[in-house]
Amino acid sequence: MPPFDFKEIQEKLSAHLTPWQRSFQFWVRTVDIYTSYKVFQLRVSFVKDVQKQEAMWERQHELAAEKIYAMCSDLGGFFLKVAQIIGKPDLAPAAWVRKLVRLCDQAPATPFDAVQALLEKELGRSIGDIFEKLDVNPLGSASIAQVHRARLKGDKNDVVVKVQHPGVQDLMMTDIRNLQAFALYMQKTDVKFDLYSITKEMEKQIGYEFDFTREANAMERIRHFLYENNKKSPVLVPRLIRDFVTRRVLVMEYIDGIPILNLGDELAKRGINPAGKMAAAAKQNILKSLTLAYGQMILKSGFFHADPHPGNILICKGSEVALLDYGQVKDLPHQLRLGYANLVLAIADNDPVRATESFRELGIDTVSKCPNEQRDMLELAQTMFDTKLPPGVSMLQPFSEESLIQRISIPAFPEELFSVLRTVHLLRGLSVGLGINFSCAEQWRPIAEEALYLAGRLKGIDRKTKVRRHSHFRRLRRDPYA
Repeated sequence: MPPFDFKEIQEKLSAHLTPWQRSFQFWVRTVDIYTSYKVFQLRVSFVKDVQKQEAMWERQHELAAEKIYAMCSDLGGFFLKVAQIIGKPDLAPAAWVRKLVRLCDQAPATPFDAVQALLEKELGRSIGDIFEKLDVNPLGSASIAQVHRARLKGDKNDVVVKVQHPGVQDLMMTDIRNLQAFALYMQKTDVKFDLYSITKEMEKQIGYEFDFTREANAMERIRHFLYENNKKSPVLVPRLIRDFVTRRVLVMEYIDGIPILNLGDELAKRGINPAGKMAAAAKQNILKSLTLAYGQMILKSGFFHADPHPGNILICKGSEVALLDYGQVKDLPHQLRLGYANLVLAIADNDPVRATESFRELGIDTVSKCPNEQRDMLELAQTMFDTKLPPGVSMLQPFSEESLIQRISIPAFPEELFSVLRTVHLLRGLSVGLGINFSCAEQWRPIAEEALYLAGRLKGIDRKTKVRRHSHFRRLRRDPYA
């Protein structure tokens, strides 16, 4: 009879219990946060003084922020991604943003002995046979994987080794399904928006992230597209080391740079005033590079990097931008790409008729309670799909009675379009963080025109007229990066 291995039985039991434990933790904490807001809404409705109401709301948001931060920090994994999505100045209360911005890439690291075992299992050789050196401490650890700096044997250049956390996939899928159930409830009671379709697309995209061979192919495809279509690529894309790619291990070139979140500190360290003209010029160049790359990927190719949160962006020498982590990419269907190009023109031209038509073409179902539906549809398009918010709008505020999403409900939103929506909102969060208010729609206008022209949906004469008119307005209007 084999010896009784209590530790092995305990680990197996723990693995079975963990999804249930996480589900219990999610629902207990989520219900607590949700009910506290509902009770507060009732309490604040009896207060007539506006300033007192605002002070009460600020305190409520601070209390909720502490609870949301604790939940995302304690549960980690998928909830770090949730924090990245909602923790932006244009989408969440300021108190939430101040807390959630600290969660970027704070996932606990996998111990090095487990990393070594996984590397040797995946690559089929001992790490001593492959690497001249391999740093024990990771450069960073995120929800799905962590990265280590290393050097291959016989090579003079450093590489980055991306290693998947063991056992994380099942836990993340549990988290997503819990969030889907909550999203279904919320869209029936509080938020008139198709949240469930968004969570379904998140489930699909995050499922892809666990296959590093898919990520490797995506990184090569985007690198080739950007380097072939520009004299100089607007962003740096790491070069793949193809011989060392498996489903759970990915090796690529090391790019030296600083995280974009540390840009202000780095400028100050070099004696440059972060609020001065030199810093402003550097920030504008960084944002222009990112915007051009995304405009080309989304509107010209349709295949794009769909996760531009600050942890995936490095600033290199000469204000060059490096774009990392190609686990979340999206390949837009041809008609959806053209429909979005049409919406970009509508936003850039402030054209409410075209915006309304574009929403229909994209399959975004809306139900309006507005006396001036077309004007509000344009404002909704600007709020959702442009980095520059409409005048007077500082955040989406879905719970507010005056919110556009309360006046124009969205019962059906195409899953395929969520990655575009998320990308635009992450770019907006970056622009707010850099202190630059600009319109990506205005910058993408020539690329959108070209896409529609090549598809036969825009006549050459119309294109030239619009380009001349747009250039004229550029001279008269304030620079959108100002």
